[in-house]
Amino acid sequence: MNAPSHGAPRTGRPPRASLSALTEREDVTYGRAYDRRVVRRLAAHLAPYRGKLLLGVGAVLLHTVTQLAIPLVIKNAIDQTLAAGTESLAATIAIFAAIMLLNGSASYVQDLVVGRTAETVLRDLRRSMFAHLQRVPMAFFDKTQVGRLMSRLQGDVGALQEFLENSVLSVGELVLLFGIAGVLLWLDLWLGLLTLSVVPALFQVRVLWLPAARRAFLRSRESSAIVNGALAENINGVRTVQAMRRESVNFDLFEERARENLSAQLWSITLAQIIVPIVDALTGVAMAIVVVIGGTFVLDGRIELGVMVASMFYVQRFFDPIRALTSQYSVMQRAMASGERIFEVIDVPVAIADRPGAVELDGADASVTLEDVRFGYEPGLPVLHGVSIAIKPGETVALVGPTGSGKTSIAALVHGFYEACAGRVRVGGRDVRDVTQASLGRMVGMVPQEPFLFTGTILDNIVYARPDATRAEAEAAAQAVGAHAFIARLPLGYDTPLEQRGLNLSLGQRQLLSFARALVADTPILVLDEATASIDSFTERAIQQALARLLKGRTGIVIAHRLATIRNADRIIVLRDGHVAETGTHDELLRAEGLYAALYAMNFASFDDLPEDVAKRAVSARAAS
Repeated sequence: MNAPSHGAPRTGRPPRASLSALTEREDVTYGRAYDRRVVRRLAAHLAPYRGKLLLGVGAVLLHTVTQLAIPLVIKNAIDQTLAAGTESLAATIAIFAAIMLLNGSASYVQDLVVGRTAETVLRDLRRSMFAHLQRVPMAFFDKTQVGRLMSRLQGDVGALQEFLENSVLSVGELVLLFGIAGVLLWLDLWLGLLTLSVVPALFQVRVLWLPAARRAFLRSRESSAIVNGALAENINGVRTVQAMRRESVNFDLFEERARENLSAQLWSITLAQIIVPIVDALTGVAMAIVVVIGGTFVLDGRIELGVMVASMFYVQRFFDPIRALTSQYSVMQRAMASGERIFEVIDVPVAIADRPGAVELDGADASVTLEDVRFGYEPGLPVLHGVSIAIKPGETVALVGPTGSGKTSIAALVHGFYEACAGRVRVGGRDVRDVTQASLGRMVGMVPQEPFLFTGTILDNIVYARPDATRAEAEAAAQAVGAHAFIARLPLGYDTPLEQRGLNLSLGQRQLLSFARALVADTPILVLDEATASIDSFTERAIQQALARLLKGRTGIVIAHRLATIRNADRIIVLRDGHVAETGTHDELLRAEGLYAALYAMNFASFDDLPEDVAKRAVSARAAS
C-alpha cells in the first residue's frame, strides 16, 4: 500500500499549522492578551497541580485581606485612643501583630507555592518539547532553523514562566484594587467618591500611553534580537571573518545595529518612565483630596480622624495594583504568543509512527529491498523515480553517483526517516511501514559523513547506542576499528571528556569513534553515508581498514563519491537523476564502458568532477549498447 504523500503522518492527523507558518511566527513577540486555545492547553498542564494552585490562590487572598485590614486596625487604634485613652491599646497591638503574622505567612506561602508550581509546570513543558523533538520528522528540521527555533523556545518558556508566576498574584492585585475602592466608599461615601474621582483621568492616560509603549517595547525587543543574532553569527564565523579581513566592515555593520538598539532602548525607557510621574501626580492629587476634604470633614465632625488616616493609607496603595495589572497585560500578550509557538511545536505530527499491529523485526533476515520506489522531499519535486534494488544478507552494496542522484535519500528511506511516496521499502522481508520503529532502529545503523559526538567522555560516545554495554566491549570495538591507539595516548584515555561536538579530536579520530559506536550498536544492516568524504587520503587508508572490519558479517550500504571507497564492494549501483543507471562489480562496470567506466578512465576522484558532456556521452553509449 502506497503512502499518499511524503511526510504524511501514519496516524492521519494533520498538523495544526504548516512548518513554514511556524517558522514565520518565530519572531512574533506580542499576541492577543487572551487566547482561549493557549489557555485551555496550559490549563491541561496545570490540572495535576490543581490542589497546589488552590492553596496558592488561598494564600494570595489571605495576604490581600490582611493588607486591607491593616489600615482599619490603625483607624480603630486612633479612634479608640482618642475616645478612651490608652487602655485598649494593648489589645489593638496584639490584633495588629496577629494580622502582620498572617500577612507574612501568607506572603511566604504564596511565593513558595506559586513559584514551585510554575517551575514544575515549565519542567513538564520542557520534557514534552524535548520528548517530541526527538521524534518529529526529518522534514521539520529540513525546513526549520534549529538553532533559532531552540533559542526562541527557551525565550518562550521564560515568557510563560513570568505569566504563570504573575497570573495567580494578579488575582490578589485585582481583589486589592476593588477592595480598596469598596473600603474607601464604606468609610465615607462622599470622601471616597471625591478620592476616586482621579481614576478616570488615570485610565485616560493609560489608554493614550499603552499603544505607544507597546510599539516601543516591541521595537526594543526586536532590535535586541537583531544585535544578539549578529553577535552570534560573527562569533561563530570568526575564522572566515579573519580570513577575509572583514573585521572593520563587520564592526561598522554591528555599530549601526547597536545604535538602532540603543535608540530603541532609550525610547522604551523614556516611555516607561513617563507614566511614573503621572501616576505619582495623580496619587498626590488623591492624597490632597483626602487631607483637605477629609480634614475639613474631621473638623466639622462628619468623620473621625481614624477614617481620614486610614483613607490616606488606602490611597497610597490604590495605584500599586493598577501599575501591576497594566504590566501584566503585556506579560499576557507575550505569554499567549509564546504559548502558541510552544504548542505548535508539540503538535507537529510524528510522520513515521508505528501502525496498529506493527511487528517486531527479529534480525534473522538482513536483506534490503526497494520495489519501484518513488520519493521526493517536496510535492511535485521527485528525487527517486521508480528505483528498484535488492540487497542480499551479508552483501556490501555501494551507491555512487553525482550529487542529487538520490543516494542519501535511499539511505534515509531504509532507516525510516521518511516514507516513500510510492512503492515499497523492505527490511528483513517486511515493509518498513509494517514494523515497529524501535525494532527498525535496532536493525539498521548509520555512520554519517560528519560524525556527531555528544557532550561526555569518549566511552560515553562509544556506547551511545547501547548504554548497557561494558567498558570491555567499548575497548574491543575501538581496537577493531583502529581507534584504541590514539585513545590510549590521551591523558585520561576512554574517560577523556569531549569538547562541543568533539572538536578536541581530529576529523579522522571522530570518524573512527563513530565506527566504534556503530560496532557496539551491532546492527545487522549498516549504512555508511559518505563516511570518508571529508578526510585526507592518508587518514582514508586507516578508515578503509576500519570499514572492512566494521562491515564484516553485515549487510552494508556504502554511499560514496570517491572510487577508492567502493572498489571492493560486492556490487556497485550507479545512480543518476533518481534512476539506476548501472549496476555490477567494479570490473563488470569497467567492461560495460558506461558512466562508471568514464569516471574511472578519466581518473576523476568524484562523480561531481565528471564533465556533463562526458557523462551524457557515457550514458548514451551505455543505452545504445
